Amino acid sequence: MSTIQAMLKVTGLDAFYDRSHVVQGIEFEVLPGEIVTLMGRNGAGKTTTLRAIMGLVVKRGGSVQFDGRECLALPAHVRYHLGLAYVPEDRRIVPGLTVRENLQLGLIASTRRNDMAQMIDEIAATFPRLKERLDQEATSMSGGEQQMLAIARAMMARPKMILLDEPSEGIMPILVDEMFDLFHRMKQAGTTILLVEQNVERALSISDRAYILDQGRIVHGGRAADLLADQAIQDKYCAV
Repeated sequence: MSTIQAMLKVTGLDAFYDRSHVVQGIEFEVLPGEIVTLMGRNGAGKTTTLRAIMGLVVKRGGSVQFDGRECLALPAHVRYHLGLAYVPEDRRIVPGLTVRENLQLGLIASTRRNDMAQMIDEIAATFPRLKERLDQEATSMSGGEQQMLAIARAMMARPKMILLDEPSEGIMPILVDEMFDLFHRMKQAGTTILLVEQNVERALSISDRAYILDQGRIVHGGRAADLLADQAIQDKYCAV
């Protein structure tokens, strides 16, 4: 473990769905400004890990420290106010609302509501595709554009760290390229990212470090560049 204080430090994390012990005592950390990827096959526990970190899994145990504060017992909205954002795999774009109105939801519970217009201008500059569609009904956009909207909405409150669950799932390749370029720019701007992503090669290419989950346990962790070069371990734990 690093001597630098972690932005996120997970220790002995357990998470359950009903009686299923999905995440089993895992430990890992994410340092400020890093992109860290959680890898593993479907069902390994990656999404449950993100949901437990965000406070969306009822039965959980262990420790989740965010920015030096213990958060395991805190509800999700308090973690959000501390600067932790989450973009789930299903995006949760609100139908019937425009792109602009969906973005505004990102600040509805924030202390930065007075900065709404400024934040939309900043987001529009970062997401050119959304700038062209601010007054368009959000769910009429493509899946990739809706994914960008979900990320943009999470970024409205300027989080310190964002949890991203399968952002490239079902998206055309040209938008995947734009999305990973966006993640790189987010990192350069100082946002810390914990990424769950099935596109292993693309995820590792922009990550600092990665951890591999298998059957609810972390079985490997290390530099992303080393894991990217290790095809055998990718085949063993990440092949679909």
